[in-house]
Amino acid sequence: MISSFNLSKLHALLKDFYTLTKIRITVFDETFRELIAYPEEISLFCQTVRADPEAYEKCRQCDQEACRKASYRHSPYTYRCHAGLTESITPLYMGNIIIGYLLFGHVFSYGSYEEGWKNIMEACGSYKIDFQSLRKHCRELPLIQENYISSASHIMQAVASYLCLDRMATLKHEELPVRIDDYITKHFTENIDAGSICAQFKIGKTFLYEISKQSYGVGIAEHIRNLRIAKAQKLLRENSDMNISQIASECGFNDYNYFITVFRRIVGVPPKQYRQSARNDFLPQ
Repeated sequence: MISSFNLSKLHALLKDFYTLTKIRITVFDETFRELIAYPEEISLFCQTVRADPEAYEKCRQCDQEACRKASYRHSPYTYRCHAGLTESITPLYMGNIIIGYLLFGHVFSYGSYEEGWKNIMEACGSYKIDFQSLRKHCRELPLIQENYISSASHIMQAVASYLCLDRMATLKHEELPVRIDDYITKHFTENIDAGSICAQFKIGKTFLYEISKQSYGVGIAEHIRNLRIAKAQKLLRENSDMNISQIASECGFNDYNYFITVFRRIVGVPPKQYRQSARNDFLPQ
């Protein structure tokens, strides 16, 4: 684990979230291991589903896949779990590094109990579980609308930011992913790539890729490109005296045409149009 969590402070924060929303919330570390949840016990619905070992394994896989998607998106991700209930997950960041995830669920979000039960039966039909109990516990779940879930997801994102700001989590700077991130942050505008980073830390490319996917949600080359483009956006907004070729060079792009291509692909518009749009945003209305 690349970070340390203050579990007593976390417990109080998760309890506050539950008091407001009545939705169970869980913290995972960056390896998808559950650290703490409030309430501690999962719902009777989920207990019934997880009585089948196959379904229990599907729950674990579903959580891990959601963590990966949220890390790739760099934003909250709301989805239906394998058993038909709704969950939402948001990555926890310390600087550029993902140190864990917040997940809330499992929420019954359908137009009616009849509609929900039909979907749940389709999702869980192959499991060896007590469907009479499952239907009973399904009825015990509150019927929650989509706009409520969206609001709860926004609150969870604020909780994630506050958690890091209040230092409920701190990085272990001796850990390799943290040292690699420090190195990339200092040198990403220079001529670095996966090979030079591997040489610097005496590790293989496969291992570096695994660290990068876990820490940033993308491969190392894509992460470096994203950092360079983010810096280019900042310079385009704040330095009108710099021409675009100067900005490309300042951000680590030796090939001007390649910079234009990458910028357009990531941002959606070429640098010149981006600068003009940013300038227009600050013009008096």
